[in-house]
Amino acid sequence: MFTSSEISEIQKLLTPRHKIVIITHYNPDGDAVGSSLGLKHFLKQMGLEADVIVPNDFPKFLKWMPEAKQIIIADYKRKQAGEAIYNADVIFVLDFNASHRSGNLVGPWLEKARAKKILIDHHQQPDAFDYVYSDVTVPATSQMIYHFIQELNEENLVNKDIAECLYTGIMTDTGGFRFRSTSATTHRIVANLIEKGADPAMITSNTWDTNTVSRLHLLALILSRIEVVKDGKVAILWLKREELKEFGFQKGDTEGFVNYGLSIMGTQVAAFFMEDLYDDFIKISFRSKEDVDVNQFSRKYFNGGGHINAAGGKYMKTIEETIVDFKEKIEQEDF
Repeated sequence: MFTSSEISEIQKLLTPRHKIVIITHYNPDGDAVGSSLGLKHFLKQMGLEADVIVPNDFPKFLKWMPEAKQIIIADYKRKQAGEAIYNADVIFVLDFNASHRSGNLVGPWLEKARAKKILIDHHQQPDAFDYVYSDVTVPATSQMIYHFIQELNEENLVNKDIAECLYTGIMTDTGGFRFRSTSATTHRIVANLIEKGADPAMITSNTWDTNTVSRLHLLALILSRIEVVKDGKVAILWLKREELKEFGFQKGDTEGFVNYGLSIMGTQVAAFFMEDLYDDFIKISFRSKEDVDVNQFSRKYFNGGGHINAAGGKYMKTIEETIVDFKEKIEQEDF
């Protein structure tokens, strides 16, 4: 949490005369978008305006959220995004721990910005910012935004729009409240959000009941060739670029695929490898159970990181070479 003196300083920054920007990470997910929009709506309740900027586009199944269409996508509106960051007095950095995580376009703008920078994030090893609220034990940045609202003593301002956005972020980043980091506090906050107007059935339907034919074709393909190694402890899933193109891949279509590997009885780690649609690198998603630390594994071998039980990576070899290397590395791990 922020200290009481930091909260006092932040409160002084949150005035109508200051231009406020909210930035999240490259390839925004449910928690990134939910926390950003939740904060935007909260600031609006305080009588403040804020621009939400994302480095690149986000999945369609998140665009139902209140004012999602007003989010500035830097890839599409470069001039508007750049000017907003340059002219900002206050920048909230949400759901990522280092400037470069916001991509090659937004990252340098963020580093050069003259604004006071306020980090709220739950990933390990955060960079230095003017104000830092970092807690790896909290399952979602959206939950941290709720804690931030509590620190400001402004829970009474939480309305339906804020509740829907924060509920979505918490729900998606906890895997539907299944992950180990989901706590009693998380459930109490979710209960409060429901009382404030969040509709769990509607949010779940809008966010997760959104299969397309292309997604189901890709899922059928990936499940048909799933591989289990290391005495049944590790599941491997993968997709090639031509397969994505063949089935009309859209952003967000492979969301959650890695979890199918982890659902196999006896597995402790699941790894999903996918060729980038345009560039020559492999995007990697890792998931694990219990105390198996895929964050450190990804940092050590695959240029990535994240959380103990959920991490990502990037590899500059072919998908075949990447999987071979992964199999070699996983055999060196003791779990």
